[in-house]
Amino acid sequence: MRPIDERAIRASFRNASRKEASSLTLPPDFDAIDFERLDYLGWFDPKMPRRAYVVTEVDGEPVGVLLQRTEQRTRRRAQCSWCDDVTLRNDVQFFSARKAGGAGRNGDTIGTLICENFGCSANVRRLPPLAYEGYDRELARELRMLRLREHVDAFVRELG
Repeated sequence: MRPIDERAIRASFRNASRKEASSLTLPPDFDAIDFERLDYLGWFDPKMPRRAYVVTEVDGEPVGVLLQRTEQRTRRRAQCSWCDDVTLRNDVQFFSARKAGGAGRNGDTIGTLICENFGCSANVRRLPPLAYEGYDRELARELRMLRLREHVDAFVRELG
């Protein structure tokens, strides 16, 4: 992901009002974020614990999404829909997002399971275990990174 500044983040939101975008709290240590190691930027708003934000690139432009975390936790170990990690060290949480435009104003939402700490980028960059003799672990890692970007892109596009 290319580095992005505060102004671009606030202007990037598809499913948030101007007021919501202007009142968001940036992630802690925002200036120290290594964007080169991220496929998307995700964080929680410390002022509103159930509110989260994701910013990614779609067609080379930053796109932000306002998410709501459910109050209930999943009862069983779930798999993240974005990174597909089956060896998770962290929990997965259900997030919903209001659709953009008229559909969102009418209450339409979409939802997905995401790593609770938005650690998908780190998950896909871990070298996978050797599955069999001759298994190309580097290629497998590259493919996982590509799939993560595809899943996030598909979710954002579905918002409208």
